[in-house]
Amino acid sequence: MKKLTLSIILLSSIAWAQNPNRSFQSYKKVQNGVEVKTNDGTYYIQPYSEKIVETSFVPNGQQAKDGSHAVIMKPQSVSSKIKDSKKELVIETKGLKTVINKAPFQVKYYYKDKLVTSEKLGYQQVNDSTETIQFNLTKDEALYGAGARVLGMNRRGNRLELYNRAHYGYETESKLMNFTMPIAISSNQYMIHFDNAPIGFLDFDSKKTNELTYETISGNKKYQVVVGDLWADMVSNYTNLTGKQEMLPRWAMGNIASRMGYHDQAEVKFVVDKFRRDSIPLDGVILDLYWFGKTVQGTMGNLDWDKDNFNRPDEMIAHNKKQGVKTILITEPFILTTSSKWNEAVQKDILAKTKDGKPFTYDFYFGNTGLIDIFKPEAKTWFWNIYKKFINQGIDGWWGDLGEPEVHPKALQHVNGSADEVHNIYGSEWAKLVYDGYKKDFPEQRPFILMRSAYSGAQRYGMIPWSGDVNRTWGGLHGQTEISLQMGMQGIPYMHSDLGGFAGNYEDDELYTRWLQYGVFQPIYRPHAQEDVPSEPIFKNLATKKLAKQAIELRYQLIPYNYTLVYENSISGQPLMRPLFFEDNSNKELLNVASTYFWGKNFLVSPIVEKGLKTQQVHFPKGSNWFDFYTDEKVVGGQVKGIKTVENSIPTFVRGGSFIPMAKLVQTTEDYNLDEFEVHYFFDETVKQSSDYLYNDDGKTPNAFEKGLFEKINFTSKVEKSSVKIEIATEKGKNYQGSKKKVKLVIHNAPSNLKLNQGLNGTYDAIKKQFIVEVALEAVGKSQINFSF
Repeated sequence: MKKLTLSIILLSSIAWAQNPNRSFQSYKKVQNGVEVKTNDGTYYIQPYSEKIVETSFVPNGQQAKDGSHAVIMKPQSVSSKIKDSKKELVIETKGLKTVINKAPFQVKYYYKDKLVTSEKLGYQQVNDSTETIQFNLTKDEALYGAGARVLGMNRRGNRLELYNRAHYGYETESKLMNFTMPIAISSNQYMIHFDNAPIGFLDFDSKKTNELTYETISGNKKYQVVVGDLWADMVSNYTNLTGKQEMLPRWAMGNIASRMGYHDQAEVKFVVDKFRRDSIPLDGVILDLYWFGKTVQGTMGNLDWDKDNFNRPDEMIAHNKKQGVKTILITEPFILTTSSKWNEAVQKDILAKTKDGKPFTYDFYFGNTGLIDIFKPEAKTWFWNIYKKFINQGIDGWWGDLGEPEVHPKALQHVNGSADEVHNIYGSEWAKLVYDGYKKDFPEQRPFILMRSAYSGAQRYGMIPWSGDVNRTWGGLHGQTEISLQMGMQGIPYMHSDLGGFAGNYEDDELYTRWLQYGVFQPIYRPHAQEDVPSEPIFKNLATKKLAKQAIELRYQLIPYNYTLVYENSISGQPLMRPLFFEDNSNKELLNVASTYFWGKNFLVSPIVEKGLKTQQVHFPKGSNWFDFYTDEKVVGGQVKGIKTVENSIPTFVRGGSFIPMAKLVQTTEDYNLDEFEVHYFFDETVKQSSDYLYNDDGKTPNAFEKGLFEKINFTSKVEKSSVKIEIATEKGKNYQGSKKKVKLVIHNAPSNLKLNQGLNGTYDAIKKQFIVEVALEAVGKSQINFSF
């Protein structure tokens, strides 16, 4: 089988030549694009929009392959001009321009007349197993992408395998993890998505020859170049190409209890009740392996309740629901030959095969097994019917584990190709199975789909990924921001970690506390670990439990802000966690910074990842003043400053001029509402105008925004020489039933002589320098609060 390599060479000031053996012959305009004939094949240039262009090459004697596992966008009707001259062929839109040099043959890309990138040698068949495509890039650009890794934000200098594989107990470096994606992102603010699923490599200039190489064993010789005027624009364009993620259920923003694992339903009930007795908010509980078997080995694939230890599951599920807690079950795609489902799986013909058509069996840690052929229609139906049964029983979410697949022999055959050809898309197809099943059979329910592995574009299946079996050490915590930031840039917004760390029996209360404090500002809040050391705060000593509880309570108070980020992602594709260079691409020092990041637009967060640290170095982006979220201390942007650490929080700052909505504390999101809430305005005299909003719906209905079942509460400020005007206004979708609200407006950094100019009651706290006023807000309408100073 051939091995395809697509290479990107960093652009120097010299225009590198392309394949000297390739020559331009002719071109013609075809539907949505241009076909270019060369002596050895055919190029197809197809704009998807003014900021996305696709290029594919089909060698002579081969057929173009239809379809994509990642791309769902249909090429738009893009106005373009074709200019043909003796030297070059130009395909020009208002944005991207593709230029083909005829001799020597070369493909180049420009955006607004600025060179973005260009092929170097283009497609080449190097030998019987390797094919290549090469590009030219600048010598000083930083490179990101290739999925989830721990290498430092700038991944240039690494040759990275594209083969989804778990890395148990990783810490400060991991070259290969559960999510590998054929995506290269440049600090010059463009990305290249190699639209090809089989396994391979991305070489980010490991030989220091200014070359980036993508290798794969077979498949399409196709890629898309994506650009944007801003980083946010580029990510939005990419998620237009590969799909936006629909909104998660609101309860997914809450605290989820998990461990490996709960052995019986009495233990599950005890844990849920203990959270309630300790008044620690909780919205979900995950049942790991033991729900279907008493032992880790030999039982995988039973896919049914263990009748001894979970003999009354309906009662357990109902008990959890009464407490406002959702029940989530783990599943795996492996059916052991010792499992109760083995004979049925063979009879129904749902397993991957040997080359002679028999079920492919092999040994791995959990036993002798077959693998569900997730690509086979009969297997999809069989597997979904199992999920459907438990959803009808009251299960609210699913955890798909080992979906790389963890062990995937090369000789194994799927209905649509060999193991290596489909390995990296297995997890995506599994998530799609569950997602499609909900759409068909439970269209009024937002799915919760926790998955360990997938491919580019998997966000459109509602997938919630996590960073694998990280070591329960400070080294394990160290790389978690990098993983989430990188994956957010690649369209996967909900990457998160097992809070507290997973692997090993190392117990450190300070590490546990710092990890949970970081979790307040990561997409999903889910402590999880091997059971040697409890992952749930209810089992910690009083001091540690108190700090954990404080962090979890803040997570719940921030649901209005966090849920708005969920909405924004569904509309624009913007990640919840964002690198600092998203706002300041000119500062080269920020290109490799993951220690401090944006949580949404308004928070600046710097997790503590070192034991006993007394002072944390925090990067403060220029262009804004920043206020300590807990003390209101002001820091001017554009500097790196040492911040003294405290026990009960990590360094967290709010952008001057921002509005931060916060809810009343609840023990479960089932009790969440906005009848009364606070909005914190961080007054900054240098910010003359600002605006923010919060988004709200019932937290359950799929596509609530599109159905008009939502409301937005808009906040605006206008600061003049001696006055401040703040407006709070409500708008609602056409089918939303609004309600009156009581809003407590808290003005931080308030001038001591601030006065209300209307008939509202306000108080000034001279110690905190905060002015507080309560405002009544109609279901639809606005309130304007005028201050003078």
